[in-house]
Amino acid sequence: MQFLWKYVDDLVGKGLDWYLILELLFYASATFVSLALPLAVLLSSLMTFGSLGEKYEIVALKSAGVSVSTLMRPLAFIALFIAFFSFWFSDNILPIANVKLKTLLYEIREQKPALAIPEGSFYDGFGDYTIRIGKKYRDNENIEDIIIYDHSRRHGNNTVTYAKKGKMTMTSDKQYFLFTLYDGYHWDESRGQNSANSDHPLFFIKFKSQYMKLDLSPFNKQKTDESFFKSSNKSLKMKELSGKIDTMETQLQRSLTRISERYFDQTYFFSTNILSDSTFKIDSTLPASTFGLSSFPKKEQLEILNFAQQKSLNFIDNIEPAYEVYKMDEQMINLYIIEWHRKIVLSLACFLFFFLGAPLGTIIRKGGIGIPLVITVIFFAFYFVISIIGEKMAKSSDFPVWFGMWLSTFIIIPLGIFLTYKATTDSAVMSSESYMQKFNKIITFFSKR
Repeated sequence: MQFLWKYVDDLVGKGLDWYLILELLFYASATFVSLALPLAVLLSSLMTFGSLGEKYEIVALKSAGVSVSTLMRPLAFIALFIAFFSFWFSDNILPIANVKLKTLLYEIREQKPALAIPEGSFYDGFGDYTIRIGKKYRDNENIEDIIIYDHSRRHGNNTVTYAKKGKMTMTSDKQYFLFTLYDGYHWDESRGQNSANSDHPLFFIKFKSQYMKLDLSPFNKQKTDESFFKSSNKSLKMKELSGKIDTMETQLQRSLTRISERYFDQTYFFSTNILSDSTFKIDSTLPASTFGLSSFPKKEQLEILNFAQQKSLNFIDNIEPAYEVYKMDEQMINLYIIEWHRKIVLSLACFLFFFLGAPLGTIIRKGGIGIPLVITVIFFAFYFVISIIGEKMAKSSDFPVWFGMWLSTFIIIPLGIFLTYKATTDSAVMSSESYMQKFNKIITFFSKR
């Protein structure tokens, strides 16, 4: 649903076939697998162990000498297998799905809309024709106040059709767009332009009804070369990402070297002071004699200072664009590094979330779909928010990329260790019964008062 709402503007009014929409949803669903698997592991483990605890089967297993850790061990291997599958999927299948999805979305965006002509404004989505519709009815077919400019002869706005009312439809094969116009006029001033002695400089028709058929075949979906999207950060495998990152970092270092040679090394002041000593700072309180200005007359001192100020401003104007390009290149590298870490982080989350769901199910002892689903949503939303915050910090280079991407994992690991320890030691840290007992004791204590 999030995907549909995000791209609804690109899909509406294109006359898409149902199988094309299903294909689009199929590729979009593939991109969500890596994020859905941790959520599935968390919910399923929580429901399973919560159901076992609610039916006192865990108690029976403990009385038979089977500990919670022993009970969790085989399922932990299954979670580990799911984690490896998630990594394999994100490294092999996901890049292909992303390429297919981006290619299909691009083709749909480029496809000219069928019934999406805006009301009250000129629309040039039909190639040689510009159309203005004053009013559209809710059936999206009946229209009023129609103006159509024909630019097929490349003579400007010399061929115009106007109609008070009309209807627009599209053929079943989506090859032609049909206008049925009523009570209108047609002007054509281009007939006499090629002949100086033409007897028909203006061609004028008044009609009760007229049909116009616009060919949509040039605008129908054409296959796009998928190689155009294969170099994006979400369309590469880990090995390819590593190579791309190394190449981009080398290019960035060369760019930095060029900036240094062009703007710094040629400036005596910067090359002798700032570059040689990173701690060098100009003290504005120093007297003019410190900089050798005292030997010049006052007038020349002012000229020298103005010249230095102008040079400094020119230097800033030159260095700022180069710095902006450098920061953009750095952020682009961060996107590829983020994607490299994401494949590992989301795969590892499948394994770590098992050590959240299983202990929580053992402690809470509630099966079914109700309470486990609520707890799952809370924990996953917490994890997802932390992941987004870390990724934002990584993109902006506020923190190292690896720290931003692994921030959510650093928080989940101690939480999983804590809950697993509490579950294996029969702790009632999240048992509703223990809290009710404590609450009843407090009520009893105050009632005796």
